[in-house]
Amino acid sequence: MLIDCHAHLYLKEFNNDQHQVIQSAKNAGVSYILNAGIDIASSAKSIEISDNYSGMFASVGIHPHSAHKVAPGFIEELHVLASTPKVVAIGEIGLDYHWTTKHRPEQLKILNQQLELAQQLQLPVIIHCRNAEEEAVKTLESWVSSNPLPNHKWRGIRHCFSGDYDTAMRYIDMGFMLSFGGYIGYPSSRKLPQVICSLPHEALLIETDCPYMPPQKYRGKRNEPAYLVHTASTLAEIMGKTYEEIAGITIANAAELFNLDL
Repeated sequence: MLIDCHAHLYLKEFNNDQHQVIQSAKNAGVSYILNAGIDIASSAKSIEISDNYSGMFASVGIHPHSAHKVAPGFIEELHVLASTPKVVAIGEIGLDYHWTTKHRPEQLKILNQQLELAQQLQLPVIIHCRNAEEEAVKTLESWVSSNPLPNHKWRGIRHCFSGDYDTAMRYIDMGFMLSFGGYIGYPSSRKLPQVICSLPHEALLIETDCPYMPPQKYRGKRNEPAYLVHTASTLAEIMGKTYEEIAGITIANAAELFNLDL
């Protein structure tokens, strides 16, 4: 069994064949999928999918790209959504300065509000970060230092991690697992295997981030949860382990983080 810890099956790319995509994933051995919301509407859709299919879970949150567009009262709406039984995390949330830093203040404000909500609800967070790593890490370090969690080792996921070893360990030391996608097999990721091999096994997860970033074999095509098997195989090759070992490690980690009975 595998668990895809980050998917977006509510997006338009899956409008015509969402059911078939979910069935294909199960046929491939991807028994569990977490759909991550990026705004209020998509968070609600993630919950709807989780209610309609077994093995589905949801997270709710405001992506940094949407931070400057949120309506007053959004945090209360997220609170209501997060109280749904199949919601297991707050996310995806974070900072993204890839296209512009124009909305940096709004992104920081919305991130901190959602971190407070996660603390209040005792839910892990799913962190998105692009071109803002140092600021994201410092923001999270400040949050962690002021909000101890005595009964929980893990606070969340750094989604689609592709950084260096030192940054990886800063996340892990704060209580974050690191999730890896199909990009670990890209030629441009040639330095990443060395980082991965140095990380503790109990901090590793896998994801698709579908429909984005398919494995190398499917570059240029829509990504989907069934392709997670290729990422698991690549990770097994990188770490010198069997596919079955990687499946066991990553699903056990996900079950611990999200408090799932898998």
